[in-house]
Amino acid sequence: MATTATTQTSSGGVRVKVQQFGRMLSGMVMPNIGAFIAWGLITALFIPTGWLPNKDLAMLVDPMIKFLLPLLIGYTGGQMINGKRGGVIGAIATMGVIVGADIPMFLGAMIVGPLAGWVLRLFDRAVEGKIKAGFEMLVNNFSLGIIGGILTLGAYKGIGPLVQGLTNILSNGVEFLVNHNLLPLVNIIIEPAKVLFLNNAINHGILSPIAAEESARIGKSILFMLESNPGPGLGILLAYWLVGKGSAKSSAPGAVIIHFLGGIHEIYFPYILMNPRLILAVIGGGVSGTFTFQLLGAGLTSSPSPGSIFAYLAMTPKGGYGPMFAGVIVATVVSFLLAALLLKTSSKNNEDDVDLEEASAKMREMKAAGTAANPSAAATTANVITPNVTANVRNKADVNKIVFACDAGMGSSAMGASVLRKKLQNAGVNITVVNSAVSEIPADADIVVTQKTLTDRAIASNPNAEHISIDNFLKSPKYDELVERLK
Repeated sequence: MATTATTQTSSGGVRVKVQQFGRMLSGMVMPNIGAFIAWGLITALFIPTGWLPNKDLAMLVDPMIKFLLPLLIGYTGGQMINGKRGGVIGAIATMGVIVGADIPMFLGAMIVGPLAGWVLRLFDRAVEGKIKAGFEMLVNNFSLGIIGGILTLGAYKGIGPLVQGLTNILSNGVEFLVNHNLLPLVNIIIEPAKVLFLNNAINHGILSPIAAEESARIGKSILFMLESNPGPGLGILLAYWLVGKGSAKSSAPGAVIIHFLGGIHEIYFPYILMNPRLILAVIGGGVSGTFTFQLLGAGLTSSPSPGSIFAYLAMTPKGGYGPMFAGVIVATVVSFLLAALLLKTSSKNNEDDVDLEEASAKMREMKAAGTAANPSAAATTANVITPNVTANVRNKADVNKIVFACDAGMGSSAMGASVLRKKLQNAGVNITVVNSAVSEIPADADIVVTQKTLTDRAIASNPNAEHISIDNFLKSPKYDELVERLK
């Protein structure tokens, strides 16, 4: 028993470390997805094979992918480590890898951005409290400039060529898989990893940088579609809708809309966690979908984020809609058939509300573990009962803004804010409801709503607001209680 417990703890610790590393990678890309989409649209429209070929406007494509996007990533990486000063030095150092290589330096920016921010943070801590009054600005500006210049030279001579060599190796590996028709096998790894909340790390941290370089060369890349294909998840939800039982069956139709149209893939993860055998269904759907994409020559011009069918439509190049739809449909059908068979033959035919809630709770614990700085602390926090409402209870007259916060500020927080906003409007309550990342909660937030596992981080981000913890962002009784209080 002790050996088993030790093994589980060890595997959980590894998963947490991988999640933390993946979140750091995707955290540098996701805030800048809008810029990637802008570049993808300009590419799809104005390159010679685009929808509206224009030689003059197509000149924007190359500078955006070589300079704008890596600089944004480098700035964001540095900012994650050391605030705005870290962002500035991250962008400075990123110029070194950009000039030191002939390919788009996404991977290089992911390395030097956080590294530069970390080096500057070490210096800032070393001189903290030791600078004479009146010299703070002088020291801050010159330290950033001098350290930034040194790091830029090092990035130019060392990291740039190194990352270019690494990128060439990865690209050659992908090309080998494509040439030998082995690319679909990658989904055997991708699909289980997605359920462990490594989806953003895989897509934005690993695949997108390589895919963007390929897209810049040939106008599209199938790598954008490996993780983001909505077909496998759609098949799972359709199977629950048609042959499932209990709350899983009743909640599946709404989840289909959120997943397929909204692009929030995390919505179907609990359905797999409550019946882990279904991982075989999404693997089958992912492999068959990628095989179809490869067979028909499908590809996207940029990352479809979120992974919605609308994003797929926007990022599909001219003449590519047939192969794109074929891959999504095949993935959906295969995933659906396998999931329906597994659900029908499962010995666990008594799915009920408890099953789905337990799976959702397990999903939230896994997601929270990846965001914790200390795995042991995360485990401790998961076992502590977080109060539903903090002591800073606000009266109706004191509430002007309600903020729904989640880890990234894009997925569950947007859906939760939409649900709460609609309830308030139906009750005739005119209060602003917005969503944000838990680390960027506005200072003027009066009430902050978060999932239970994120409440402690939300309180640290804005201790003056009233904080409400919920379990389910789609249907929490806390919403109705809050609406009644604010009427």
